[in-house]
Amino acid sequence: MSDHSPTTRSYGVVRRMTARGRDEEHRTATPLELFFDLCFVVAVAQAGRQLVHALAEGNPSHGIPGYLMMFFAVWWAWMNFTWFSSAYDTDDVLFRVTTLIQIAGVLVLAAGIPRAFDSGDFRAVWFGYLVMRLAMVAQWLRAAHSAAGAERCAAMRYAQGVSLCQVGWLGLLLLPQHAKPWLFLVMALLELTVPVIAERPYQTGWHPHHIAERYGLFLIIVLGETVSAATVAVQSGVDQHGGLGTLLPIAAGGLLLIFAAYWIYFAVPIHLHLASNRQAFLWGYGHYPVFASVAVIGAGIEVAVEEATGKAHISALAAAAAVTVPAALFLFTVWLVHSRHQKRGLAQQSVLPVSAVLVLACTFGGRWAVLLAGLVATGTVATGVTLTTRAARAGAAASAQQAGTEA
Repeated sequence: MSDHSPTTRSYGVVRRMTARGRDEEHRTATPLELFFDLCFVVAVAQAGRQLVHALAEGNPSHGIPGYLMMFFAVWWAWMNFTWFSSAYDTDDVLFRVTTLIQIAGVLVLAAGIPRAFDSGDFRAVWFGYLVMRLAMVAQWLRAAHSAAGAERCAAMRYAQGVSLCQVGWLGLLLLPQHAKPWLFLVMALLELTVPVIAERPYQTGWHPHHIAERYGLFLIIVLGETVSAATVAVQSGVDQHGGLGTLLPIAAGGLLLIFAAYWIYFAVPIHLHLASNRQAFLWGYGHYPVFASVAVIGAGIEVAVEEATGKAHISALAAAAAVTVPAALFLFTVWLVHSRHQKRGLAQQSVLPVSAVLVLACTFGGRWAVLLAGLVATGTVATGVTLTTRAARAGAAASAQQAGTEA
């Protein structure tokens, strides 16, 4: 049994940061990790609000790239901590304090998101990111200090890579406005290469079940923020315009989409797929569009409400697309990086891609577009459950027949 197991683990101010095993039993998310996720979603909500304003004003060419950049910054900082803590969480005082410093950094970043959106002023965003990354570098250096050989080399590569990338982000403060999106693209690609290079000499001991749980919990918190944003939007529309009949289809359809998103994501035990870094990198990186799209569903519902109440300066088609496009993207990317690994046969594999196309088609449903998309998502869940049940019964029958034949 690992020396980090609940029965042998000691708590103190500082303990040696040894790697945790991938076969460790009862490895679950800690309260500190849940708190960390909750604070990071504050930044996601800030980016979502700015996206709503841009879309409602008919300016998607500004809002969508800005949202994707801000979401990447938040998601990548979350990723850095999540995979590190899965491998090296000591849960001692020093680890907790360093994690709380990272939380403070993301709150500074969240406060700077509106100014970065409106005027391209990235100073607060960059400083908040600096706080988070310095804390992350300190964690890796601490892991390197306790390790030797290839493991120490990997930890040092992480520390060096994160540091160099943070220097590169200075371009957001120094370059002209038109060059910043291109810098962001280059730096994002460089950031993604750091773990690939760092883990060549040694694969860190992240825990498959723990990682799967952490991703699932983050999705739940983002879904909760989506529900909150949609509820506030509907309440505001009712208070100001009293158009409950107009808003009810949007609210019902949005709620069905959110419920379906939850059901679809958690329908498969993905930790069984995460056997090595090869699967983990593709799965982990692929969650960027998964998380980003599910967060945008809430922003899209807000836009649809504003259009229905006459507050948005866009067409009903554009407002519907603000919901259906991210919903379709979620369905497809969840299938691509998550669900397809546990699906068997053409029928099961086709459900989510076909549903994504049908949800996109709902864009042309006028005032009923969001409700139609929600009904399609609900039908997707029902179809998936039916096919899975049939496959399970067929498998059980085949096993029974084989057992009888052998007997």
